[in-house]
Amino acid sequence: MKPINEKEEINSTYAKLSLRADVLYHFVTTYSNYIHQARDYGTGRVINMAEVHILTMIADEPGITTNVLAQKWKCTKAAVSQNVKKLEEKKFVYRIQDKTNKKVFHLYVTEEGEQLALAHKRFDILDIIETKQELLKYCTEDEIDTFYKVLEMYQNIL
Repeated sequence: MKPINEKEEINSTYAKLSLRADVLYHFVTTYSNYIHQARDYGTGRVINMAEVHILTMIADEPGITTNVLAQKWKCTKAAVSQNVKKLEEKKFVYRIQDKTNKKVFHLYVTEEGEQLALAHKRFDILDIIETKQELLKYCTEDEIDTFYKVLEMYQNIL
């Protein structure tokens, strides 16, 4: 009997296990490209998904800080700060220094930022409905629910 070659065993096992991992990897890279693509949400102003979601959170929670935004987004304060800076440069948000702690700034949307946040919500409502209708051509409602449950659990694992 021929001894099992460790390299062959590793390659064989990897080939079997990586099929699903590759599906996930391709989804993540495709979605990452999608969220960083700038688009018009209906106001004539072009902005990417990460920025517009942060803008919408600021509109929904006036006075929120970058620290709280980072906690809610489960990312670094630096990443949120970069997006907030872009939003300030585009005149969608402004900051006001805290009266008791000079290191803290509270964020607010401008009137144009408020209009964009509302347009974004309209855009997302239609997009979510259309996406679900497309998924229902191939999946059941239960399968879609399971997909989102698995995504939540996978996020918790990470």
